[in-house]
Amino acid sequence: MKSLLHATVTPAVPWAGRAGVAPLRTVPAAAVPAAVRGARPGRAVALGACCMSLFLTGLDNTAVNVGLPAIGAQLHASVAGLQWVVAAYTVVLASLLMLAGALADRFGRKAVFQTGLSLFTLGSWLCSLAPSLAWLIAFRVLQAAGASMLNPAALGIITNMFSRPAERARAVGVWDAVFGLSMALGPVAGGALIGAVGWRGIFWANIPVGLAAISLTAVFVPDSRARKARRADPHGQSLVIVILAALALAIIEGPGLGWASPLVVGAAVVSVAALVLLLAVERRRPEPLIDLRLFRNARFAALTASAVLVTALLAGWLFLSTLYLQDVRGESAARAGLTILPMPVAMAACAALAGRVLARRGPRVPLAVAGLALAASCAALSRLTGSTGPAFLLATYSMFGAGFGLASASVTNGIMSAVPKSRASVASGINSASRQLGMSLGVAVTGSVLASSMRGSVHAGFLHAAPASWLVLAGCGAAVLRLSVATAARRRRRPRLATAPAVRESAEAR
Repeated sequence: MKSLLHATVTPAVPWAGRAGVAPLRTVPAAAVPAAVRGARPGRAVALGACCMSLFLTGLDNTAVNVGLPAIGAQLHASVAGLQWVVAAYTVVLASLLMLAGALADRFGRKAVFQTGLSLFTLGSWLCSLAPSLAWLIAFRVLQAAGASMLNPAALGIITNMFSRPAERARAVGVWDAVFGLSMALGPVAGGALIGAVGWRGIFWANIPVGLAAISLTAVFVPDSRARKARRADPHGQSLVIVILAALALAIIEGPGLGWASPLVVGAAVVSVAALVLLLAVERRRPEPLIDLRLFRNARFAALTASAVLVTALLAGWLFLSTLYLQDVRGESAARAGLTILPMPVAMAACAALAGRVLARRGPRVPLAVAGLALAASCAALSRLTGSTGPAFLLATYSMFGAGFGLASASVTNGIMSAVPKSRASVASGINSASRQLGMSLGVAVTGSVLASSMRGSVHAGFLHAAPASWLVLAGCGAAVLRLSVATAARRRRRPRLATAPAVRESAEAR
């Protein structure tokens, strides 16, 4: 962390970060990024304040997954109802992320970041008061609206604070390590809270963290914005919401209503039609919500696809593991959290390690290793039984965490490095939207595959139905491995990869 604080400030700019001290005449003020000049005590504290938003959302995600059985028991929710508790959050989050990136570019990343923290904290408080499943899902929507403003603004701030590639790679490594830490604490803290005060305690835990992040942001985080903000794209935004909501409806309700039911078929048709219309509309707009030109860069496109797959793996893994540990093995929420702990611990360690590897060698090798580890661990978990030993769970959970940690840092750094700083919020919005799309699809697909094969209750039918879901996740890991190989092969054939006009822009210092 100390190297991050001083990497570009000393010794060339010894006065940076000291309020009221004039710059040395030998170093023009214009040569120092504005984000660094505005950081009062230092960039490391600002980085920590930004990382708190990731800690907040990561803690919430894992804790809510651990709490699903308790929520289902108290609010009388089916498997589909539990899917909606997760999907309502992820669908809204994925739908609004691109808009949030555009708002951060226009109105300032700090202002949007603080607004998102406030809405997320308010939504968490309301979730803790939800009297029914419908109200809980509604308050999760508000929570997601706030969360959609966090990652695009925070990553935009970080990218502008750390302009050099090696520094940015280390900063992103810290960013993903914090996510791993939140994942590590989420199951344990969630399980402890559920055991002590019930599932509502999961949402209470977000409130003090959110208030602390709001205060630190106001004092330490520098502001930045695009020199030329993009115009609003209400048509594109509306179509994105329709695509994701209709797709989630079709996938989640398919097993219960039947895949040939009018509602499911109609939702699928609406989703596809909205996607086709979105592609047609966005190509004609001078400043689209989703800049399709960025995807002409093969590296950017492959890493974005990897982001979807990697987070789908995580969401599906959490959903299946929570049901297995609590409903099949009969473990308490606190015990289940401790059993899951090796995964996020390995994730945090490997995310920090990946930051160093990425600074030297790029994302190809760690992403390939990650895909192999994710595929192998999920394939092994397809052989779970009711009496599987702890050593097997420790090995497979740790392997999955290591793979996810390597993949997450590689994808984030690769996407942010593939675009100029002037498009930082746009790229971070695409990165975050891809991840949330993966979260939505991971829970929806694995839950639907599980429900389609389920016979009787979760306790009685899980072991029969789960292998197919685990193998779907293993296929996603194999796809991540294939994407890393395909991108490397293309780069060998074309050393100077042609990029989109938007990607050829020169980097701008804030």
